[in-house]
Amino acid sequence: MKSFKRAASLFAVAAVIFTAFSSCGSRNGGDFTETKTTEEAVTNAPEPAPEPVGRRVEALDRGVAAVKVKGGYLVSWRSFGTESADTEYELFRDGELIYTSGSGMATCFLDADGKEDSKYSVAVGGEKSPEVTPFETNYFDIKLDRPKNGVTPAREPYGYMPNDCSCGDVDGDGQYEIIVKWEPTNAQDNSKDGYTGNVYLDAYKLDGKKLWRIDLGVNIRAGAHYTQFLVFDFDGDGKSELVCKTADGTVDGKGNVIGREGIDYRTPQGRILSGKEYLTIFNGETGEAIETLDYIPERGQVSSWGDDYGNRCDRFLAAVAYLDGKTPAFVMCRGYYTRAVLAAYTFDGEHMTNIWTCDSNNAGCGPIAGQGNHNLAVADVDGDGCDEIIYGQCCIDHNGKPLWSTMLGHGDAVHVGNFLPEREGLEVWGCLEGSKGAYLADAKTGRVLRKYQSDRDVGRALADNFITGNDSAEFMCATTGTVFCGEDDIVRGATWNGGINFAVWYTGKLERCGLDGTNVFSYELGNVLSMQDVVACNGTKATPCLTADLLGDWREEIVMAGANGSFLRVYLTDFETEYRLPTLMHDTMYRCGVANENVAYNIPPHTEWFLDSSYPLPDYPEVHTVK
Repeated sequence: MKSFKRAASLFAVAAVIFTAFSSCGSRNGGDFTETKTTEEAVTNAPEPAPEPVGRRVEALDRGVAAVKVKGGYLVSWRSFGTESADTEYELFRDGELIYTSGSGMATCFLDADGKEDSKYSVAVGGEKSPEVTPFETNYFDIKLDRPKNGVTPAREPYGYMPNDCSCGDVDGDGQYEIIVKWEPTNAQDNSKDGYTGNVYLDAYKLDGKKLWRIDLGVNIRAGAHYTQFLVFDFDGDGKSELVCKTADGTVDGKGNVIGREGIDYRTPQGRILSGKEYLTIFNGETGEAIETLDYIPERGQVSSWGDDYGNRCDRFLAAVAYLDGKTPAFVMCRGYYTRAVLAAYTFDGEHMTNIWTCDSNNAGCGPIAGQGNHNLAVADVDGDGCDEIIYGQCCIDHNGKPLWSTMLGHGDAVHVGNFLPEREGLEVWGCLEGSKGAYLADAKTGRVLRKYQSDRDVGRALADNFITGNDSAEFMCATTGTVFCGEDDIVRGATWNGGINFAVWYTGKLERCGLDGTNVFSYELGNVLSMQDVVACNGTKATPCLTADLLGDWREEIVMAGANGSFLRVYLTDFETEYRLPTLMHDTMYRCGVANENVAYNIPPHTEWFLDSSYPLPDYPEVHTVK
């Protein structure tokens, strides 16, 4: 009976998925007519529930935050994507109304009369948020429970540092929690042999309360290419889940062992080239494993991925995407130098369902072979309302079929956004290994719009709008100091000191800043933040642990690792702004970018909006929340 119920459940889920994908970009899957036999039946018929508008997003609280600045306390709060630019917000200090943000006014206020023990709250339509007290600096720390040091079978000692992070509302209270990946100091690139320590995943509330720890075990190797973890509310219950690759010996947040306990597949070279591989989805509030499936695709013959020692077979990527245009799904990936495979899943609260798999070994999927990057991007590139996966130099449609391939080969970074606002659609800016340079392409078709040729490997690239008045984003890459603009222009005399690794909205301007290591650079204002007692992670990539719109208004917070590894430091903006925008987390392209930010060689999230001080503000998105 249990098997029958499971089969029936899968059939029902498949039917829903088929209907959703058949009507992608449309609110209605088809028309129907219902005949009533009596007037009473018509009169007493229940009103159908209105269909939710737009994509499902997180139900967040106001995220009120106050920071001590010169001249008082800067207070800011969220405007929801479900609201409008006309929404009126009332700011209270110690129960007294001190400011009203009317139509189009910023959700930000400098309170010259505030004190260190003031209590701030924001009300909309009479509903008041919980009170908060100010931070006395433009940052706050989250104390961490660092794992104990260890020794490998080769008698090599190692310790731990906080590495990539993600965020999600795991307990449904409207506030984000931080999920931390602990990386051992002997983490390895796939190209190198060597034992590594275990990888741990921790969840912390912003006040430092630790919720759980997952130990991925000895059969998951540590390094940027192995553990791609996704945090998102996949089933719509208002609480985020976590999904990642696991193995025999993984221990969940409740102490339960996944697979076979006590088995060790590591070779004398420290690699893991045999044994079962799993995909597990965890309860985000408790860390308990909900369901475990075999990982798709399986490793199979190591040499079938391009080498015989385990480098190319263990290149993993992952992404969150709204494949049906309404609800989030997740995509787990393997390989990009040669064979490439992407497997998409939905989750209904109990079970994961594999809805499609795109394998370059299969008929019709060959053009994606060898085109993958050390990262990926998610966007609705063809305007049908459903997301595509930009897998380096190729694009997989929402239905799992290749959409295009430039055939330019493997690269290190890819950025997708509305980089040319005067041109219809989105663009792709990517850099390539070897001496193939960098390129700008149309995101819908893959057609190359411009090409920068290099005489050596281009290891990093960056694109976003950093300079106002150019009518386009700016494009940079590792082997030239040139700042490109538009399809064929060069910004004359531009001196860029913001690096080519990351970007962040930090000042009061709509132009983004460069984030390089521990410094934030504005083209207009110069260096606007030098972070102390913290370190960047991921070696030469010099990235933060996370950037996201976690608190306050639409400006982003920067999460950095404490220099001694015992804490995370969260930086908030200390700049006033005149602009009102909805929280960036309700722009689903940006929100998926945050979820995918930790994947391999980190890239910053991008919005579907072009933000520039000389351009009109974007419209609020069509989204809905589920409490």
